[in-house]
Amino acid sequence: MKLAPIIVSLLDTDLYKFNMDQVIFHKHTDLCGKYYFKCRNQGIVFTQEMACEIESQVDHLCSLRFTHDELDYLRSIRFIKNDYVEFLRLWHPIRDYVSISLSAEGELSVVVDGPLFSAMQFEIYLLEIINEVYFRMAYDYATLRASAEERLNAKIDAMNGGTYTFKFAEFGCRRRLSREWQDEAVRRFVTETKNCVGTSNVFLAKKYGIMPIGTYAHEFVQMYQGIDSIPLAYTNYYAMKDWYVEYDGDNGTALTDTVTTDLFLLDFNRSMVNNYTGVRHDSGDPYLWGEKMIAHYKKYGVDPKTKMLLFSDSLDFDRAQKLYEYFCDKAKVSFGIGTFVSNDTCVPPLNIVIKLQYVNGRPVAKLSDTPGKAMCRDTQYLEYLKRSVAFRIDREKKRK
Repeated sequence: MKLAPIIVSLLDTDLYKFNMDQVIFHKHTDLCGKYYFKCRNQGIVFTQEMACEIESQVDHLCSLRFTHDELDYLRSIRFIKNDYVEFLRLWHPIRDYVSISLSAEGELSVVVDGPLFSAMQFEIYLLEIINEVYFRMAYDYATLRASAEERLNAKIDAMNGGTYTFKFAEFGCRRRLSREWQDEAVRRFVTETKNCVGTSNVFLAKKYGIMPIGTYAHEFVQMYQGIDSIPLAYTNYYAMKDWYVEYDGDNGTALTDTVTTDLFLLDFNRSMVNNYTGVRHDSGDPYLWGEKMIAHYKKYGVDPKTKMLLFSDSLDFDRAQKLYEYFCDKAKVSFGIGTFVSNDTCVPPLNIVIKLQYVNGRPVAKLSDTPGKAMCRDTQYLEYLKRSVAFRIDREKKRK
């Protein structure tokens, strides 16, 4: 079974890939990164036919280049700088950086290894490819597509009927059923409801004239763990500082949980609180997190209603509505909803990730506020990072 090309534009990725890459291009071109694929579902088997198709799709991906029109669009985004766009005129995905293999038991292995400014761009493209290949080859795609449409109709009816009253951004690239289904879902949310304020998918933002949305991911904070001169327990501080300098206060939603929110708050000082427009939740209890952030803003005399709480952790629309009703009178509230928009069908979605694991040969890790989300190939390093974080938190408490 040979599929049509899945990636047809290098804009078919999340905005934050360009945001993070621009900082790396300006400040950290000496960093090299190594990424590993993981499927968190139990019992998922990839066939040799699937692996061959994934290989073929990656070959096609690496033949693509940015068009003049695409570059002009990136240049029109207010915080994307012209020198970075000119770099993208020369850049393209390099096939040698990606290794794909399949075990006898059907476990798929994907490793990306290369200069960080280039290796990091593969993540979303590869997840889009792997997800679509799997669902088109493992199931009857027409059946999945029909169930997805039925569920989308119900969501749109609930929005227009007043059941769902919150605003959200579509964040569904990495686990979408297919390129054409994500396109259809975004089109319908944008044209048939007033709830969708934008999408993380740059290609679809351009196509439908809506806002591309995104700031940075865990990998951005993780990469600072690979810089010798930066103490592990201060990586959030240096990441946020570089981000603020790069964007001069624009593009300012901070991700809190890379090395736990408790540690993040030690670095989210008065200056950072004022410089960043809001914060994003991606692990742990969202209600406890929201209250913690509101208390932190009040601690510095900042009205929480002037700051954004962006929730993005495995949300469906019912969970988002409850969070909205709880927090809407306390702060600005928005949501990034991914899989439940782009791959809500009659079969469970894949929980697949590609995570940064080494920078310049040194292990790096995400701790998060949910222990099960931690991912690190070096268990000794993970324990060392945990101790470093705990030591700083404990020391700061004793100083108060």
